[in-house]
Amino acid sequence: MGIPQSRRSARVIDLEAMRQRQLARRRLVRLSPELDNLEMVYRLSSDGDTLYGMPLLAWGLQEDGEVVGLVPWMEALTPCHRLDDADHGHFVGYRDPETEELFEQAPEHKVLELEHAAAYFDYEETDETTLIQQLPETQGTHALCMDEGDAPWQLKQVFGWRLYSDGAVEALLADERLIETTPILPGDPCLYPGHSQHRVVYFFQRQIASRIRQEDPTTLEALALMVMPDSDEPPQAEPGSE
Repeated sequence: MGIPQSRRSARVIDLEAMRQRQLARRRLVRLSPELDNLEMVYRLSSDGDTLYGMPLLAWGLQEDGEVVGLVPWMEALTPCHRLDDADHGHFVGYRDPETEELFEQAPEHKVLELEHAAAYFDYEETDETTLIQQLPETQGTHALCMDEGDAPWQLKQVFGWRLYSDGAVEALLADERLIETTPILPGDPCLYPGHSQHRVVYFFQRQIASRIRQEDPTTLEALALMVMPDSDEPPQAEPGSE
C-alpha cells in the first residue's frame, strides 16, 4: 500500500532571507570603548600550544542582545568570536592581564553599560542609513589603504570609528589637505570613512605600522602575502605616506 500524500502544500524555504534575518540579529547597535586593558586571546593553527593576546578596542551590543569584544582585524572592526581562520587565528576568549583571568563572555559591567546606553539612545529607525555613534581611536591603529589599478598604497593613522544604523562600523581617516587644527578629533571636517575613498583598507596595530613605515623587509614580505597573495612583488608605498 502506498503512503497517502499530505494535503498540506510544500513550504518553500528562502535560505537567503533566513540568512539575512540572522545577520540582522547580529547587527551592532551600540559601542563602548575598552579602557581597562582587557584583551582578546587567540591561537594559531601552526602553533596550537601558544596563546596570543591582542588589546580590545571596544565592546559592541548586537541586535540579539549579545555583547561582543571588538578588535581591528584584517578589513573590519571584527567581533572576536568570529575569528576562526587557520592562518590568522582562532578566538579562545577574553583575558584580564592584571588578574590573568580568562573568560568567554563579556564582563557584566560592560553588558549593563551597553544595555542602559542603548535604551537611553533609542533612535527611531529610518529608511536611510544614519550615523549612530562615534568613538575615538585609543590604540594607535593604522590602516593600509589601497586604491584601484597600480596606485601606491598609503599607510594612514585611524582617528576614530563610526557606527551606522545598519550596523556597519567605519574607520575615520584624515585627508591631510583638509587638516586645519591639531590634534585631530572625531567630528573634524578633515576626517572621512575609509571605505568611502579606498577600495581596500587593512588594519594594523601601532607596532606593526611602525615596521611597515620603516620598510622592514620581513614585515613587507608578510604584508605582500596577506594583501596580495598572487603577487611576487612587495607593495609600494606612496611617497610621503605616514
